Amino acid sequence: MSFKPAKWPRKLRSQEWFAGTHKDAIYHRGWMKNQGLPADLFDGRPVIGILNTWSELTPCNAHLRDLAEKVKYGIYEAGGFPVEVPVFSASEPGFRPTAMMFRNLAAMAVEETMRGQPMDGAVLMVGCDKTTPSLLMAAASTDIPSIVVTGGPMLNGQFRGERVGSGTHLWKFSEAVRAGEMTAEEFVEAEASMSRSAGSCNTMGTASTMASMAEALGMALSGNAAIPAVDSRRRVMAHVSGRRIVEMVKDDLKPSDVMTKQAFENAIRTNAAIGGSTNAVIHLLAIAGRVGIDLSLDDWDRCGRDVPTIVNLMPSGEYLMEEFFYAGGLPVVIKRLGEAGLLHKGALTVSGAAIWDQVSDVQNWNEDVILPTEKALTQSGGVVVLRGNLAPDGAVLKPSAATPELMVHRGRAVVFEDIDDYKARINDEDLDIDETCVMVLKNCGPKGYPGMAEVGNMGLPPKVLRKGITDMVRISDARMSGTAYGTVCLHTSPEAAAGGPLAVVRDGDMIELDVPNRKLHLEVSDQELKARLADWAPSHETPDSGYAWLHQAHVEGADTGADLDFLKGCRGNPVGKESH
Repeated sequence: MSFKPAKWPRKLRSQEWFAGTHKDAIYHRGWMKNQGLPADLFDGRPVIGILNTWSELTPCNAHLRDLAEKVKYGIYEAGGFPVEVPVFSASEPGFRPTAMMFRNLAAMAVEETMRGQPMDGAVLMVGCDKTTPSLLMAAASTDIPSIVVTGGPMLNGQFRGERVGSGTHLWKFSEAVRAGEMTAEEFVEAEASMSRSAGSCNTMGTASTMASMAEALGMALSGNAAIPAVDSRRRVMAHVSGRRIVEMVKDDLKPSDVMTKQAFENAIRTNAAIGGSTNAVIHLLAIAGRVGIDLSLDDWDRCGRDVPTIVNLMPSGEYLMEEFFYAGGLPVVIKRLGEAGLLHKGALTVSGAAIWDQVSDVQNWNEDVILPTEKALTQSGGVVVLRGNLAPDGAVLKPSAATPELMVHRGRAVVFEDIDDYKARINDEDLDIDETCVMVLKNCGPKGYPGMAEVGNMGLPPKVLRKGITDMVRISDARMSGTAYGTVCLHTSPEAAAGGPLAVVRDGDMIELDVPNRKLHLEVSDQELKARLADWAPSHETPDSGYAWLHQAHVEGADTGADLDFLKGCRGNPVGKESH
């Protein structure tokens, strides 16, 4: 059979592999045909890589094989050639020391998978919270036409008549056990209700937040974020996304065309409105760094500061993702931002339309879930960026998950040198701590843990919990799960392991938190602080080989996205040299 390339508006990248009758083209096509593929699939139609983070050790994504089949249907219908490609999948529940340590490794691996193979476009099949940013970072670095398809959230949990949110109730029930309010047997019984269907967390945790960020950035079709994993409409979304990616290749609609500065500002404001995870700060900074967009912590404070949190979901509110979908989902939130003058309405999306054009006619079907502005959970939502001598490069706090009475607080520091020190001492009845103190955790940042684990929402001491106290001010260079809550100052930069001021906080130091004035202050003199830092020496783990060494040697601070320094910027998708 002779090779006759199809007529497309431009030469496709995949044709560098498959076009022609020379030895190299026959080599590439011939091996592909051992799968029973007909010759006309190589006739010049776009090759679409379905980059699938499916893994049975990534439970949030364990259903993505089924969704990938629906994507294939759409690609075939639109005249494309789908190829499913398994890619690095980092699971937050299962990866040690933390999945965050491997976000950058996943992004690097997926980037080279996209660049080194014959793909004209990509469908990013994601779910668990690190898979979404890692694949978006890879797509930004290669700038190949790409569209996000998330796996969707789990169905609601129920336990003894109570609505149960995955993650959020894990922390709640765990504290109840430590306070003596719940038995260990009841805790185990509740386990079955926390994760009762396929999908990612059903709260506004990091997975749901990042699905919302992908949609707000314009990288997923409108409505994608909230459809439950087991709802048939999730399969429809996968199918139509498969159709759409083929058209995106035809139009050469690339991530750099969609993820503009305006798109990131839309996403930041959306995060404020939904009460999204603080993890979104790190991930959006990293994605922006790959696109080449100048995004900073100051943009987070500037854009999110005056946005009301109107989505009444755990951990900030009452409901779960299932109700959010039934109420109208993220399109309703984006419409509300547009009506309030808080949306760049002309921002382009992967649909080929402006973001406002997709949401202008949607309706809110439940005002208990998506609240009127006057009933917002907090009128000043978003992520607060704190600065001061304790956090010269910034720290973050999520007001919608914090206790209002603690937003201005002065207390005595109780210091834990690392997470092992915390675990060894927190249950000690002789620990000198009460609810007025400020808990400080060191050496849990990008370099220190290593990888920056979700340990910032330290559990309170049992003797404090028994008083009925459920929150204290906590400060660390760690992260916090998006499903968690509390008055927790996170991502303190520079981190302790890099010699930031956090490293030299001592027991008994007084610390001032002033959220309205964006202040985090250690009450020691400049001279004393300088002297302490001069005497400081690192105590964190220092690996001497493997990826852990690479990560620790090259990871940047949380304030710029915690990416590896040599991965920042868009490197494009050149075909490269033939090896045969």
